[in-house]
Amino acid sequence: MTRSTPRTDWLTPDWPAPAGVHALCTTRVGGVSSAPYDSLNLGDHVGDDPAHVAANRAILQQVIGAKPVFLNQVHGTQVLRLDVTTAHASVGDACLTDLPDVACTIMVADCLPVLFATTDGAWVGAAHAGWRGLAGIDGIGVLEKIYQSFQALALMQQGRVDTEVIAWLGPCIGPTRFEVGDEVRAAFVEQHTQAEQMFMPLGGGKWLANLAGLARQRLARLGITQVFGNNGSADWCTVTQSSRFFSHRRDRVSGRLAVCIWRDV
Repeated sequence: MTRSTPRTDWLTPDWPAPAGVHALCTTRVGGVSSAPYDSLNLGDHVGDDPAHVAANRAILQQVIGAKPVFLNQVHGTQVLRLDVTTAHASVGDACLTDLPDVACTIMVADCLPVLFATTDGAWVGAAHAGWRGLAGIDGIGVLEKIYQSFQALALMQQGRVDTEVIAWLGPCIGPTRFEVGDEVRAAFVEQHTQAEQMFMPLGGGKWLANLAGLARQRLARLGITQVFGNNGSADWCTVTQSSRFFSHRRDRVSGRLAVCIWRDV
């Protein structure tokens, strides 16, 4: 597929992606949707005019020159292997592929999108990491699951399990705005005491959580040392950057951003 030039106000990851691997994160500008979905809403499940969503998705596909596969994200840990036949709305919160022109795509409006690429450029993937999917069950969340999938594929195809993976974190609700209860903190701290560092007490059983920081801890435990993007600063916060990002926490009725990664070779 041919590509057009992305808008300058979309995000292009600054990371050492292998040759042939491309990625971007949309902002809320550049589409046709009316308020409160203005303007590049890519979610078809939030109440927007379906014709507007379809037009916005066509804009995205024209820019990336690949087929974006939009998942039905359920805050779980299921990982899908995408191919040209994978249908939109397939249930999963992470995906990967080795095929060209198929874009692993995650929609967000406060949750954390995480992109992955193997350093040899053979595989790319993406994960939707809200707190539930990130915490997972017994310390195994969506990031652990997709990493396990990369290693399983390397073992099957190359006979080894030491494939090196790099990661990029996109925008999400920032650490000064993500208020959570004791149960959220417990879901992380009971598995890894180091997670205590990512929660600031507010009193009354409430905490401010650093979602990107929690993800960086999880990635480090997996041995993924090359992690780029969201560092928890205000520029990455979907809640405070209202002109740039959609935010469900801020607006309740909100559009969705898309974060995509794909191969063209």
